[in-house]
Amino acid sequence: MKRVKYGVIGLGWFGEKHCEALAAIPQVELHSFCTRTESRLNEVGDRFGVERRFQDYHEMLADPELDAVSVVTMWDQHRAPAVAALEAGKSVFLEKPMASTVEDCEAIVAAAEAAKGGFMVGHICRFNPRYAAAKQEIAAGKIGKIVSIYARRNIPAWVGATVLDKIGPIIGDGVHDTDLMLWYTGAKVVSAYAQTVKVNEHKHPDIGWTMYRFDSGATGVLEDNWCLPDKTAFQIDERMEIIGTEGSIHIHETHPNFSVCDKDGWHSPDTTYWPELHGQRAGALREELAYFASCVADGRAPEVITPRESLEAVRACLAAEESAATGKIVTL
Repeated sequence: MKRVKYGVIGLGWFGEKHCEALAAIPQVELHSFCTRTESRLNEVGDRFGVERRFQDYHEMLADPELDAVSVVTMWDQHRAPAVAALEAGKSVFLEKPMASTVEDCEAIVAAAEAAKGGFMVGHICRFNPRYAAAKQEIAAGKIGKIVSIYARRNIPAWVGATVLDKIGPIIGDGVHDTDLMLWYTGAKVVSAYAQTVKVNEHKHPDIGWTMYRFDSGATGVLEDNWCLPDKTAFQIDERMEIIGTEGSIHIHETHPNFSVCDKDGWHSPDTTYWPELHGQRAGALREELAYFASCVADGRAPEVITPRESLEAVRACLAAEESAATGKIVTL
């Protein structure tokens, strides 16, 4: 079995989660780390025993041993390291959303299509077994033609407060369900209408509601609320209802699938996306990274999601954000 020599660019909270998941994949060797803050670089490097440490990703990418990288920088800083890595011949796993503008997304897609290495955006919900099972049922024709989809992805205010100065809920979380809607329908978004509500003093509104019209005639609604009460027992209230002409699918990914009651009350820890299992980081994050690493090792392009599918999810979400800002329906 070929081991993939793997680097991580960006060592924030989620960059470290990538390191944890990658360390649990036998096919992966954590090869090098890059972040601008030296103290953080040394902290994470020491934790994982990675000796190759860089504050400039260009220096990291110059290493001919390096096979692949995760780019886990902020979403508005994705284009430069992703394109540089692709041009350096590395395979690139880019966290979602692909980028903060359609122009940047198109530049990344062009680089990916011209590159010899593989490329994939981390739309983790496609590796959630419930959403993947829904895709199988839809593809098998079990519910007929999709006519309506509703998605909820709500989080407590204390979680929202950590990110609302960097990104808003429509693109920050709505991109997950936008991608799923595009995946399930096989259609294109032709219009978006959205409204937002600002509850707390952050750069971005706490709440976003979006309605899409697809060229198939279907409609989709996204509820993204980042100000649930801080005492909410779970970190995410995640649901989806898919209505077809011959049936429906209902996904419920939240409390009470696993609950713990302690002296502080009820809690429902994550059991899906990046739980700890027998001392290792597991769940959908490890599954998608393991899938990507296997594609790199085998020299094949990832097929679960394509670069252009990732671009279209961003395009639709940015149209929704434009609609919320202008109060008008935005046509794509």
